[in-house]
Amino acid sequence: MLQVNFLRQNRDLAIQKLSIRNFKDIDLVDQVISADDKRKKLQTTVDELLAKRNSLSKEIGASMAKGLKEEAEEKKKLVADLKTDIEKAEKQLIETGAELQNLLVRIPNLPSDKVPAGKTPEDNVNIKEGGSKPILAPDAVPHWELTTKYSLIDFELGNKITGSGFPVYKNKGAKLQRALIQYFLDYNTAAGYIEYEPPFMVNEDSAYGTGQLPDKEGQMYHAVADNFYLIPTAEVPLTNIYRDEIVNESLLPIKMTAYTPCFRREAGSYGKDVRGLNRLHQFDKVEIVELVHPDKSYEVLETMVQHIEKLLQSLELPYRILKLCGGDMGFTSALTYDFEVYSAAQQKWLEVSSVSNFETFQTNRMKIRFRDGQGKIHLVHSLNGSSMALPRIVAALLENNQTAEGIRLPEVLYNYFGTTIIN
Repeated sequence: MLQVNFLRQNRDLAIQKLSIRNFKDIDLVDQVISADDKRKKLQTTVDELLAKRNSLSKEIGASMAKGLKEEAEEKKKLVADLKTDIEKAEKQLIETGAELQNLLVRIPNLPSDKVPAGKTPEDNVNIKEGGSKPILAPDAVPHWELTTKYSLIDFELGNKITGSGFPVYKNKGAKLQRALIQYFLDYNTAAGYIEYEPPFMVNEDSAYGTGQLPDKEGQMYHAVADNFYLIPTAEVPLTNIYRDEIVNESLLPIKMTAYTPCFRREAGSYGKDVRGLNRLHQFDKVEIVELVHPDKSYEVLETMVQHIEKLLQSLELPYRILKLCGGDMGFTSALTYDFEVYSAAQQKWLEVSSVSNFETFQTNRMKIRFRDGQGKIHLVHSLNGSSMALPRIVAALLENNQTAEGIRLPEVLYNYFGTTIIN
């Protein structure tokens, strides 16, 4: 969430940066400033009424001490009248504060100066490619046929148990999931990330803190009876570990990783892009989150990008790194890099990771702060990345490594999977 004082002092800059995002409700900036003006006036009114009441209360005490009972009673009537005015003004102040907050949370983060202009994914900038695209045999098939051939995933069974987008992994398919999750966690912890196993459901404050609410309310599964939300990513519970905390500067950076299932309604998704593992309502993902000093967040972002790149290189998958344009960035991000792997059987690029710097957008909502050496309090910067999302990684591994003998696995998975080939 952006800060009111920043919007007030940098109105033109905020509007210019929001236009890079192609944000339609630019007038929200002026509405925020106007609501804050109203709030300040009401606060002044409340303060003046309270001061007047306090002054009269002292005068009542003085009048009683002098035996001026009639004078004291008159002033008590004035205090009673003031009470009504104070209650009315305080109610208006609370309502205006809520109005201001509701306006603020509808404004997305401002893009970094590094964000390229653009409106659609076609405007994203391809900054790097790595690995070699495999040349498959003429009879190569997509992963949804391979998973049936080798009895790895049962999409129809998942549809029977729950619905489409909830596949059932079985036999070596379940083992491959487990092997990848363990490898990703080991890779992250070796880089200094502390592993957590967080809840898979969060309360409203947690979903609000990372920006899922109100922006993506319709995309999350909501357990209405308890007002809990199934997490769309481990970023939500991990970042909220430090909600309302003040840490010492010496503890930064804070590096966290976790495996969780992720739940997304993906409302409006249809067609060939949702075939097989391409888009699911429930999927497994390993996440990394960092809370860092504001002066170092963009340096850390580049380090996280390199961390993900090396992980993809170890899986021997062809990949590319995209810098997202303003129109394709998420609501909370200041700068995002996407990683895509090439699916040879489908002949298309599949997104497998996003690495983002949110600057203070999330930490302002969650009040995650640090105390510097002089005792001053500042907001930390938060960053996160997928390390990795499994479905499309599995799709590419199966498709790109299919041979007449079976599906050959990258060497890094041999010890985790227990064999070199799925057949």
